Amino acid sequence: MVEIIEGGVTMPQGFLAAGVHSGVKYRSMDLGIVYSEVPADAFVGYTSNKVKSAPVQIMMKENSPKLSAVVINSGNANALTGRRGMEDAMTMKETAAAELSLDPKEVGVMSTGLIGRFMDMHKVKYGISKAAGSLSRGRDADASFAEAIMTTDTIKKECAASARLKDGTLVHIGAISKGSGMIAPHMKVLHGTTLSVITTDAKLSPAFRETWQEILDDSMNMVSVDSDQSTNDTCILMANALSGGQCADRDPEFRAALTDVMTRIARAIALDGEGATKLIEVQVLGAETKDDARKAVHSIINSPLVKSAIFGSDPNYGRIMMALGNSGCSFNLEDVRLTIKGGDMEVPILDSGAPVFQEERSVEVVRMAMDNKEVTIIVDLAIGEETAVGWGCDLTYDYVRINAEYAT
Repeated sequence: MVEIIEGGVTMPQGFLAAGVHSGVKYRSMDLGIVYSEVPADAFVGYTSNKVKSAPVQIMMKENSPKLSAVVINSGNANALTGRRGMEDAMTMKETAAAELSLDPKEVGVMSTGLIGRFMDMHKVKYGISKAAGSLSRGRDADASFAEAIMTTDTIKKECAASARLKDGTLVHIGAISKGSGMIAPHMKVLHGTTLSVITTDAKLSPAFRETWQEILDDSMNMVSVDSDQSTNDTCILMANALSGGQCADRDPEFRAALTDVMTRIARAIALDGEGATKLIEVQVLGAETKDDARKAVHSIINSPLVKSAIFGSDPNYGRIMMALGNSGCSFNLEDVRLTIKGGDMEVPILDSGAPVFQEERSVEVVRMAMDNKEVTIIVDLAIGEETAVGWGCDLTYDYVRINAEYAT
């Protein structure tokens, strides 16, 4: 049985965290550490953008199978910083390792913030020392770490769950993420930015990597705020096995709990998109292949015209169908059904490729459904059995303002 509980990355046994102000940002917290009391098996997804930040390059090159800590700074992405950036990322790892009595290869590193600026390593090293000396468990530790990795985020994104495995072992999962802009992850295992740390006291083996990729593909990789994939996207799962019990690789309850946690984090990222006022959920049903279903979802949630229509509660469903048609997925127009949900309203729009309504009164019903904090678009392609769900947000005036002023 899966239960969503209050907590973050320190909910599982043996994990501690801290967030501090190092001075990289003028006032707010800007550096955090998550630490496991025993080495944890590490499963990592990285950005597929060919322009990768220094931390991503180093992490991918080392590909450490176990991590005991992850250090993250915000305010500076350490991307497009050349050899100096690589040295700075290594210095972050080495400084954290020295403070925590670890091998540098046991330390993961992430950065987020402005691209193309060098790190102030005097401040960063001070922050790492300060955070290492402040590690603790509990809600205050979770909250400080969550705040320390935020950039344009307006809310902390954290979640926790427990699950009872088949052998009776109770395991816990905790997650903290950041992401608001430059969000369209396509993270691959061994391959605005969203950074995520997921912790668990479950026991996992290297064989879990395939399942990890599948869960990433159904959760974090189905989020898009602005269709721009970051240079820094990284998602780390740390499993320290302190719950005891058997390996949870194939346990359906563990997979369900991890999927639930990561889906909730993904939704929170979409809802907190830069300038966003509405969450858009797109459900594609009846696709011929899983890839087709995902392509259709991404095409719809990435469309500026669809996002603008949702912002204005404009029932211009032609934009949705335009985006579907551009997705490259297989379907027969005469079989497609389209429905829009908002609040307690569920309004059929198209059936068999033709409008269900024409009257002005019916248009107003659609507008009312769209005038909600969460709007769901359901497309049934009626050509197969595959499905996909993804999340995005509306496109607002504030998105343009935030990004026009970001570096100034």
